Amino acid sequence: MQGSRKLVPEWETVDAVMLAWPHAETDWAPWLEEARETYLNVIAAVNRYHAGVILLCAPDDVDNVQSRLGDHSRVLILPASYNDTWVRDYGFLTCRDSEGFGAPVEFRFNGWGEKFDASEDNMANQRYLASLCKLPLRSSPVVAEGGALEIDDLGHLLSTSQCLLNPKRNGDMTINDYAETFNDMLGCNTFTVLEHGHLEGDDTDGHVDTLVRFTPNKGLVIQAADNRKDDSHYAGLSALCDECASAMPEHEQYRLPLPNIVNDEGERLPASYANFLICNRAVLLPIYGQPEDEAAISQMQLAYPDHIIEPIDCSVLVKQFGSLHCISMQVPTNTLKESVISTFSKGVSVHATN
Repeated sequence: MQGSRKLVPEWETVDAVMLAWPHAETDWAPWLEEARETYLNVIAAVNRYHAGVILLCAPDDVDNVQSRLGDHSRVLILPASYNDTWVRDYGFLTCRDSEGFGAPVEFRFNGWGEKFDASEDNMANQRYLASLCKLPLRSSPVVAEGGALEIDDLGHLLSTSQCLLNPKRNGDMTINDYAETFNDMLGCNTFTVLEHGHLEGDDTDGHVDTLVRFTPNKGLVIQAADNRKDDSHYAGLSALCDECASAMPEHEQYRLPLPNIVNDEGERLPASYANFLICNRAVLLPIYGQPEDEAAISQMQLAYPDHIIEPIDCSVLVKQFGSLHCISMQVPTNTLKESVISTFSKGVSVHATN
């Protein structure tokens, strides 16, 4: 029964993490090698914390990727066509059904409100990823991105109004309409839509994964700006902290410092420490070579006392206005077919194409 399915919180045990390898036709072109080195670091970290990697890869890059992965890598390469590498926003989400199986679900992806061509990305689940799963993919015609949705183990879903109410996503769809959709597709029973907070340079219209994240012990990690009271972000992020305190007073807040990073054109980049990935007993934390890195690491250790905090340099990712969570999507246990799980024990494999 669909209604018994609930979106799995990120801290549940995972078998794999999905990534999409940067290729020359993506926006990574100016920093391609630097971006690829970062991806290799992410792959190594995911493997270190006992998960395999499902890697979408342009067919022309498969041989090169194989040559660059270490002997102990556990990676399944899927030759694929895709527009860009932000798999958080087009890779399938996973709900847990009443029998404990992971059930893949997808929403429609239209390039964050038709800002960019996403026609290939929107087909990735049906073309390449759904066939890896035990249960069939369930699809919704509603536009929504994984980075716009954050859930805890009680079925409390977070999102932001700026993202959801962009008319180029779903026209005049209301918050109540979204609540009904997310209850049906994701099994959420509480839905909080945040009004405040936005990072300059963010193309996603305020994805919640750049702003507020749950912890397993009734905490909230918030990308704040308490360290930069003169910053243009201070008022909005302070209002976000106040809003979270009002909406979720029982949750302890862990406020992250705000870095100030600009690109060569002088544009502020949306560097967020809240854009982390939980991989089993580790938190893969983006750092940016900034003075705030150490404080962010310390705060995250307080927020996730039972996890290892694994910093990963993501300074190249933010040049393209995203970070670590944006490029990744976790796959909880009991979702993938056993034949897929077994490939990880074989090292690096290339998935057979039809």
